[in-house]
Amino acid sequence: MDNMFQRTALLIGENNLQKLRNSHVAIFGIGGVGGFTLEALVRSGIGKITIIDSDCVEQTNLNRQIISNRQVVGQSKVEVAKNRALSINPRVEIVAIKMKYLKENANEIDISKFDYIVDAIDTVSSKIHLIQQAKEHGVRIISCMGTGGKLDTRKLCVSTIDKTNGCPLARVMRRELRKIGISDTKVVYSTEQSMIDAQQELISQKMPNGRSVTPSMIFVPATAGLMLAQEVVLDIIKG
Repeated sequence: MDNMFQRTALLIGENNLQKLRNSHVAIFGIGGVGGFTLEALVRSGIGKITIIDSDCVEQTNLNRQIISNRQVVGQSKVEVAKNRALSINPRVEIVAIKMKYLKENANEIDISKFDYIVDAIDTVSSKIHLIQQAKEHGVRIISCMGTGGKLDTRKLCVSTIDKTNGCPLARVMRRELRKIGISDTKVVYSTEQSMIDAQQELISQKMPNGRSVTPSMIFVPATAGLMLAQEVVLDIIKG
């Protein structure tokens, strides 16, 4: 008998473990934040997880993304993440979708089939649309705010978007969500002042794919990802 979740059951009870096994969670974005969310959900016993991301693993991911190593550079993130998840728990069902979530292609994913959604994408318009879709379908969602340019994990908080402060991304999200009547979305955010302003020379640099280089290390994205997963697990247990 596989006793992978023996200690989990001792902590939360077999009934709650079964709730996790029966749940379907979607993670939009499998990067520095979303990769750790996936890792924690797989190790917590979530039964089915859909992962959505369009990127491939790059060398610049090696300093912080848990799914990355030198052997998988150039490979699709969702496929790499799926293989890693199955190597941990062969019984978890992973649906890997390689796509960049946009308003224009959102209808390709049936939001209503998820029990919980984790937003770990970094485009404001896509985040707003995803949250709006979740609300319209009555699906619980938690959204990650900015983690780039930050180092202090002690400044990370869980709150609702209307109560955030000190995070530039949260400020924009708060304003845009207010326009469509949404104020209670659960978020993980940091009150730490971003170091990005002091790194303009680095930010102006471009990677080969044309993207700007955002200063980042493993600590804050990883911790934010674990916090997102914790909220998902606790909310599912609570019902």
